[in-house]
Amino acid sequence: MSGNSVLEEAWNRAQPGLESIRDFLRGSTGPTPRVIRVGQLDSEILDKDLASLLQEPLNKALSLINTAIRARFEPELSLLIQLTLYKLSVWNTGASYGAKLQDLRYVVPGSRNDRLTLTPSGLPRRIILIHGTLTLVIPYLHTRIRSYALSHAWPDAPSSDRRRKVWNLLTKLESLHNSLALVSFIAFMWDGRYRTIADRLLNISLIPARRLVKRDISYEFMNRQMVWHAFTEFLLFLLPLINARTLRRRINRLLSTLSPSNIPYLLPSPIRHALGTSTPSKGPGRKQPQQLGKYWSLPQDQCAICAENASFNLNISEPANAFTAFTTTQPSGSPPEVSPNSDAEPPSFPLNTTYIASCGDLYCYHCIAERLMRAADEEDEAGWECLRCCEVVKTADRFTIEMGSEQGTSDYDFSSDQEMGVTDLSGSVGSYSEFSDI
Repeated sequence: MSGNSVLEEAWNRAQPGLESIRDFLRGSTGPTPRVIRVGQLDSEILDKDLASLLQEPLNKALSLINTAIRARFEPELSLLIQLTLYKLSVWNTGASYGAKLQDLRYVVPGSRNDRLTLTPSGLPRRIILIHGTLTLVIPYLHTRIRSYALSHAWPDAPSSDRRRKVWNLLTKLESLHNSLALVSFIAFMWDGRYRTIADRLLNISLIPARRLVKRDISYEFMNRQMVWHAFTEFLLFLLPLINARTLRRRINRLLSTLSPSNIPYLLPSPIRHALGTSTPSKGPGRKQPQQLGKYWSLPQDQCAICAENASFNLNISEPANAFTAFTTTQPSGSPPEVSPNSDAEPPSFPLNTTYIASCGDLYCYHCIAERLMRAADEEDEAGWECLRCCEVVKTADRFTIEMGSEQGTSDYDFSSDQEMGVTDLSGSVGSYSEFSDI
């Protein structure tokens, strides 16, 4: 019992000291978490990379439509992407996407004041609006003013001209901003608090999102970049091994066979007769092929190869492009309907230096020659299939017409290969075997 009394007496004597220690710990604040400078700089780089990644596909899409539109509205497109990212990140969550990857968030001293209007992220709305204006809107205005001044030769204007004075003022402001940015960066490297001039003016700083700071690095962005890099290298290795022309020709052949206009004619004869579907004829005295090509309904005085080339043209500034060429493949064979109140006309692909293929269809000289030479270069044993009848084309000859006596009285002069009464097919383009021997 004497031992227990001694321990109790010691415990009672230590109580005042323990209580003072507890009071000290309650009143003291924890150590200020250290913000790693490289994390703040990396977050800014990640934000720029994200904006460029989102802008690149949009720029490619605009360049396919019109290159002038892309060059004219590229700054506005960049501003729209950056404003959208700013709204979804800093305005809503209090940190940019790059800062989130580095486990950082923005903080404004005194943001707990009840008189301030806060954003969904808990930051003062007025401060965030000014910060977005300084970091996004003002650089856009500077880019626009500078490009406008350079396009109108403001630096070459006389020194007394108002435009030259405005240009000199703009140059001085740029020099002043660069000097202040250098001083601010040196101060940032010293204390690690304010990353940019806008953050320093508005007293906005980046702090760790968690109280217990660990110098851990998020490899999510790096892993994604490595995957895309490996996928790109694989494509660069694989694409040269693929014959794009042969693949596209086979896909077009399959699509033409499975087109809605040809499906009824692929059915057996009893089913086709039961459905009341008959095989259309392409002309009097012509033998109907077993298959119909993609452009079988195109009028005979137009080139099917020109129509197919136009279907791959995405330039809407040209009259024949991918958005208008589809009207030439109507299954009925009649010209596409045009609204009475519209001035638009269906696209036309007239024959130029007409040549007749071995299957009996007509094409332009340069079109049929290019297809036969391509088939010979690719050493395709099947040859090139006609776009109208799906027959294999081996040769092509100059198409001539025997003119009657009435045409013979015309006052026009004809060349030697178009003289009246010429019935032989001269000026042959050549055969598939001839091209394959080259």
